[in-house]
Amino acid sequence: MQFWNDILGNKVLVAACSGWFVAQVLKTILYVVVNKSFNPERLMGDGGMPSSHSATVMAVVSSTCVLYGASSFEFAISAVLALIVMHDAMGVRWETGIQAKVINNMMDWFLQLDKDIPVEEKLKEFVGHTPMQVLFGALLGTLIGYLMTI
Repeated sequence: MQFWNDILGNKVLVAACSGWFVAQVLKTILYVVVNKSFNPERLMGDGGMPSSHSATVMAVVSSTCVLYGASSFEFAISAVLALIVMHDAMGVRWETGIQAKVINNMMDWFLQLDKDIPVEEKLKEFVGHTPMQVLFGALLGTLIGYLMTI
């Protein structure tokens, strides 16, 4: 029982989970508003506005800063890891999504030509983020991390 009390009492971990959860809910709501349809995959899926990756890591950074200070090694580690995660979300994962769109279009094109190509499942195209999605995720996470630790 003490283990669960320790986990729930870990303000940095709770802030991170809260940042992720709020971003995923906002992402789903924005998807419904823009597309006029509910897609349950948006609740757990990658990509979209705001970036839940950015919200999660920035909640860790801001809560760590409040709890341990900007000169602490905890803050330094969390800040560096946050930069890596956000850079990856905009770079490699964004390019992966573009490649998935191209491959999915090629599959559709081959199917139209009546080529015998097995199509199990289309590749996931929502895997990365635009700089704006990362920015808003980072701002959201910073706010949540700060509010959960003051």
